[in-house]
Amino acid sequence: MPTLRQQLFRVKPIPTYSETAESGLKRSIGLVPLTMIGVGGTIGTGIFFILSEAVPIAGPAVIVSFIIAGVVAGLSALCYAELAGSVPVSGSSYSYAYSTLGELPAMGVAACLLLEYGVSTAAVAVGWSQYVNQLMFNLFGFHLPEALSYAPEEGGIVNLPAVVLIILCALLLIRGASQSAITNTVMVIIKVGVLVFFAAVAFTGWNADHFADFAPFGFAGVMTGAGIIFFSFVGLDAVATAGDEAKNPHRNLPIAIISALVIVASVYVLVALAGIGAQRAEDFDGQSAGLSAILEDIVGAQWPGTVVAIGAVISIFSVTLVVLYGQTRILFAMSKDGMAPKVFQQVNPRTMTPVRNTLIVSAAVAVLAGVLPINFLAEMTSIGTLAAFLVVSIAVIVLRCREPNLERSFKVPFYPVIPILSIIGCLWIIKDLRLVTIIVFLVWTAVVLIWYFFTGRRNSVLGRELAANTEANR
Repeated sequence: MPTLRQQLFRVKPIPTYSETAESGLKRSIGLVPLTMIGVGGTIGTGIFFILSEAVPIAGPAVIVSFIIAGVVAGLSALCYAELAGSVPVSGSSYSYAYSTLGELPAMGVAACLLLEYGVSTAAVAVGWSQYVNQLMFNLFGFHLPEALSYAPEEGGIVNLPAVVLIILCALLLIRGASQSAITNTVMVIIKVGVLVFFAAVAFTGWNADHFADFAPFGFAGVMTGAGIIFFSFVGLDAVATAGDEAKNPHRNLPIAIISALVIVASVYVLVALAGIGAQRAEDFDGQSAGLSAILEDIVGAQWPGTVVAIGAVISIFSVTLVVLYGQTRILFAMSKDGMAPKVFQQVNPRTMTPVRNTLIVSAAVAVLAGVLPINFLAEMTSIGTLAAFLVVSIAVIVLRCREPNLERSFKVPFYPVIPILSIIGCLWIIKDLRLVTIIVFLVWTAVVLIWYFFTGRRNSVLGRELAANTEANR
C-alpha cells in the first residue's frame, strides 16, 4: 500500500508520440494554425480594451508595463516550448506538472488553468460587447439597451452580447478542431491587419507632449499595470493545450509558441505606443471601445473607428474561440486521468470533438460573462496565468534534473538562468496584484485541492495502474 506522500506525488510517465495519438482526438492542426492559435488567443481584449483599464493606473508608462509583461511571458514561453516538445499532450501545464512534479502539484496547476481559461473567456466576451455596441451605433445609429449590455454591478441586468458570443464559439468548436483552427487563422490575419491600420492612422495624430508626465504613479503603477495586462498573454498557453491534435507536436509546438510570442509582443508595443501618442493618458479612463474613439477623434469621422470596431469584433471572437477551446482540452486531459468527471472525455464519433465537455464549459462561462465586470475578471485571469507560467518554469528545471537524456526538440537557452528569471518575474508581478484577487485565487485553489483529496485521488487512473502493476509483481 503506497504511503500518502507517494500517492500525492506519483508522476505520470512521459508519453511517446504514438501513445498521444491514441487519445481519441484527431491530429489535424499544422504549424501555421498552431501559431495562429497562440496569436489568436492573445491579441484581442488585451489591446482592444485593456488600455482603458491599465493606462489610468500606469499612465504613459503603460508601454513599459506591456514590455515587462511581455518579457515575463517570453521567459515563460521558452519554458513552455521546451516542455511542449518533450511532453506533447493536451492539458498544457497541467500535463507538464503531472509528468514532472506529481499528481498533487498537477491539481494545483489545474486550478490555475481552470481559473485562467474560464475567467479569461468571460473577460474577453465582456470586452466584445463594447465594440459590438460601438459598431452597431456607427452602422445603424443605435445601441443595445444598457440593461442588456452590462453586468449587474455596472448598472445592467445581463451582458447579452457576451453570452451570444460564447454560444457562437461553442457551436463552432463542436463542429471540429480543424474547422475552428482554419476560422481562427482567417480572423487572426484580419485583426492584425486592422491593428496595423490603427497604428498607421494613430501615428498621424502623434503628440510627444502626451509622454511628458511619463510615470505619474511611479514604478508601483507600472507593475500594477503589468499585472492587469498579463491576462492578455493567456493565448501563448493555449498552443500547448493542442498537444493531442497537433501534427508532429515535437517539432511544431515549440516553433508555434515562440513564433506567436514574437508576433504578439511586436503588435502590442506598436499599438500601445501609437495609442498613447495619439491620446492623453487621462482620456483613457472609463473610455469604451477606446481604439475606435481615438481614430474618430484624429480623423473627425466615424469610418476609421468603424474599421477598428469591425476588427475588434472579429478579433475578440477569435480570442474567445481559442480560450474556450483551451478550457475544454484541459478538462479533457484531466478527465482521461480520472481527475474530472468522465463526461469531459467523451468524444463524439462523428465530429471527433468533446461535445458535452464544450456545452458544459460554455454554459458555465456564459454565466460569468453575463454577470461579472471585466476589471475583476482580468485580474483573476492574470493570477491564474502567472501561477501556471511559474509552475512550467519549475517543471523545466525538475525534468532536466530527472530526465537529462530525454529527447527534447527545443531546449531553453542559457539554462538555468531563464527558468529562474521566469520564476522571479512571475512572483514579482503577483505581489503587486490586489489582495482580494490573491485571496479569491487561494480559496479557489483550496476548493480544487479538496475535490482532489475526496474524489480525484481515489479515481486516479495512474493510481489504479500503479496498484495493478504492484499486484501483478507480487
